[in-house]
Amino acid sequence: MTDRVFVDTNVLIYGRDASEPPKQKRAMAWMARLWSERTGRLSFQVLNEFYVTVTNKLQPGMDPQSAREDVRFLLAWRPIPVDARVVEGAWRIQDRYKLSWWDALIVSAAQVSDCRYLLTEDFQENLNIGNVEVINPFHIPPESI
Repeated sequence: MTDRVFVDTNVLIYGRDASEPPKQKRAMAWMARLWSERTGRLSFQVLNEFYVTVTNKLQPGMDPQSAREDVRFLLAWRPIPVDARVVEGAWRIQDRYKLSWWDALIVSAAQVSDCRYLLTEDFQENLNIGNVEVINPFHIPPESI
């Protein structure tokens, strides 16, 4: 696969959530594939949500130092900032597709990143939003793309 894949927060979280072994295994498989092919993308919004969730909401949560190391590691993917281009795109997406503000920001960042796919369990499967196709990584294995 050479197409870019935008990773939503839930995929990163399940990669660290031992309470959901099947989802953890699938999230890790996707992440390994994206790392090996260098096709993974994300945004600073995703990194912030990941850090807060794994340190404050997961039971048991990650210690802050480990979570920070994960975030530092993911900085190699050159996260997309939430800038004017992302915000303007998110407004259009929110109006047209009736998504929440936070979800519209994710889709807009995926579009700005020139991603073909968005990995998330938070949207309807096989939904196409502009040029981005939503894939539920817990239903579709990485080798099928």
